[in-house]
Amino acid sequence: MLTDIGEYIVGAYLQLKLDCDVVDYNVRPPGGGLQGLEELDVIGLNLKTRTAYLCEVTTHIRGLQYGDHSTTIARIRKKFQRQQQYGAKYLSDFSCQHMLWSPVVPTGFLTQAFSEIDGLQCVINGDYKRRIGELQALAAETTHDARNPVFRLLQILEHLRD
Repeated sequence: MLTDIGEYIVGAYLQLKLDCDVVDYNVRPPGGGLQGLEELDVIGLNLKTRTAYLCEVTTHIRGLQYGDHSTTIARIRKKFQRQQQYGAKYLSDFSCQHMLWSPVVPTGFLTQAFSEIDGLQCVINGDYKRRIGELQALAAETTHDARNPVFRLLQILEHLRD
């Protein structure tokens, strides 16, 4: 499966701001079968702190929505449970952080429901925008190739001259 641009944004943040030594995209549980079809969008591992970041990334710029509100909440809960299962099975030596990244989530019912999912860190709306800003500031200060296409684009944009 192709890596979505939003996944590269999250990967850049995990690598450059959360100090992850390893970032992987579209991770499928080993063994195949039906379980192997349910991928995790982005996983980052900080080997120094033994922290694993398991991230669901939904880059719906017109607003996160899968049908109606209840379907959307159920789907996010299912993805969160899948993150928890993967972490327990494959990353038991790590402290697992479960995250939902989405740039546009309708404020109100959905944001309230997501905030009530215990253990799920929501990087949405303004928080998402602030983290992009952190990457932009870092891009303005650096020139090395971090091997992430989104971050490289930010560096190019920050270093343009007339």
